[in-house]
Amino acid sequence: MLLEVRDLHVEFRTRDGIAKAVNGVSYGVDAGETLAVLGESGCGKSVTAQAVMGILDTPPGRITGGEVLFQGRDLLRLREEERRRIRGAGMAMIFQDALSALNPVLTVGDQLGEMFVVHRGMSRKDARVRAVELMERVRIPGAAQRVRDYPHQFSGGMRQRIMIAMALALEPALIIADEPTTALDVTVQAQVMDLLAELQSEYHMGLVLITHDLGVVADVADRIAVMYAGRIVESAPVHDIYKAPAHPYTRGLLDSIPRLDRKGRQLYAIKGLPPNLMAIPPGCAFHPRCPLARDVCRTDVPPLYEVSAERASACHFWRECLHGRS
Repeated sequence: MLLEVRDLHVEFRTRDGIAKAVNGVSYGVDAGETLAVLGESGCGKSVTAQAVMGILDTPPGRITGGEVLFQGRDLLRLREEERRRIRGAGMAMIFQDALSALNPVLTVGDQLGEMFVVHRGMSRKDARVRAVELMERVRIPGAAQRVRDYPHQFSGGMRQRIMIAMALALEPALIIADEPTTALDVTVQAQVMDLLAELQSEYHMGLVLITHDLGVVADVADRIAVMYAGRIVESAPVHDIYKAPAHPYTRGLLDSIPRLDRKGRQLYAIKGLPPNLMAIPPGCAFHPRCPLARDVCRTDVPPLYEVSAERASACHFWRECLHGRS
């Protein structure tokens, strides 16, 4: 296993109380595999990724339990200097807002080249050559000329390609892509996702794709982990999820996708709002919004039941959900 997250807990201490952002998340990714982590905003997807990368804002964030094993080493037990060596060379992250992630006062060539100067000891001149090669690899037209441009001189799609180039610079074994297609139009989204899939196949990298859009991952993911209120509530191979979800929340997300065969019908929406992470409801956190909720859901936290050899669902009534009964 390339990356294995075990029972990870993260909380944020605020003036109003303790927000339990991640509550026992476990998942794994192999080399060459794509795991999509899905869920509404605020469910803990990005916080989990930041904890894995070692870039969690501390304070107020704090990892309170669990393990993050990367190539067999528990990253949470390493000194910051050791983790810094792993970032970029071993694992890299593509952030959702490229304009905010890139330094506005440095050219993209300088920012791409810095990876080679710091990690590989290259000269600035040689690093600039590698920066141009990377920009060409992610299909930025006129790379030799545009390497001297600043981030604001690129379109949103081109900036995201630069972020991908930056993540690929040192050929890491794992990439975490945090909503890489946010704010891009549908055509550019498809281009970015196709590019990611092509590069992953070429370099045989593990990929953790964080998104709230089930439509984005249908053709690129191998497995899906669905998060709600800081927990994984369902995990399964991608085709099993789309064919027959085993958790009411996953079913609600799928029913919320616009479909051509439902033209003219009112679009389904999951009732209510995600819970306040400082006051997560007792029992199953999804029960106030769940059409299958019964008394046991309001008192007992459901474990991850084994649906099959590769599937799990944190629902007391996963069988009813799996067979479409409510």
